[in-house]
Amino acid sequence: MKPARFAFERSRDLAALLDRLAAAEGSVKLIAGAQSLGPMLNLRLVEPDLVLDITGIPELRQVALDGDTLVLGACVTHADIEDGRVPDVTGGAMARVASAIAYRSVRNRGTIGGSLVHADPAADWVTSLIALSAEVEIASKGGRRRLPLENFVVGALDVALEPGEVVIAVRIPTLPPATAWGYVKHCAKIGEFAHAIGAVRIEAVHGRGRAVIGAIERAPLVFADARSLFGGRIGADYADRFDPGAADAALRASGMSDPVDRHVHVTVLSRAVAQAAARPVPGLGRLTEAA
Repeated sequence: MKPARFAFERSRDLAALLDRLAAAEGSVKLIAGAQSLGPMLNLRLVEPDLVLDITGIPELRQVALDGDTLVLGACVTHADIEDGRVPDVTGGAMARVASAIAYRSVRNRGTIGGSLVHADPAADWVTSLIALSAEVEIASKGGRRRLPLENFVVGALDVALEPGEVVIAVRIPTLPPATAWGYVKHCAKIGEFAHAIGAVRIEAVHGRGRAVIGAIERAPLVFADARSLFGGRIGADYADRFDPGAADAALRASGMSDPVDRHVHVTVLSRAVAQAAARPVPGLGRLTEAA
């Protein structure tokens, strides 16, 4: 199939984009890497009246350090992160996640902001950046606001953007020293969509942790305080204390009724915990497990 007819425009800068969004009538889609929107247009899963190309907007490709927070413009590509063209505040965690996204041709064009706005449950950035406590910066003609990523992704393919708003940047805090990081995804084969994703960050010295279960038919399941997964306490022996039953109960409460599906997700999360324990330096370890 081919797309339905639509108008196509390019915005020269962020101010012009926000003005155009404020004045636009009908359905509007923004296009950058086109790795998600392109196929959806061809399959007529979306039929916008207007498509705005934002790839030429300089503000959306900027990278900066704001204190101990990395600020990535929404049009920074997966390959930019994989290849180290942006600063790393996660001890290699983000580069490892980026390197396991689909295929290199996709990573060359796909953008971090586009991935988050598309909010595919199987997307790597959706799950991993929630585990890293990232925020999105949102702009409209009326001003700017920030949202924690877990509040921005409200469902499968659904985000908390109002008409006239656009994600302009992603803010990732520096991981504290001695943070352990684990990220595992389960795919039919490397490069394909994930069937289950588990991400954990553990600060055993402070007795705290964060865990996320992704690739489920809703927004990721977030354990902002992961102690419930470890018998109420996170210490040096957290890997031995991981409680699969607690993760299973949380998935069941979230609406996942199939015990086989729950088992797969719990197993993947447990492997992420084991990876974190075995690799105390964030980001080390094998990310993708093929079935």
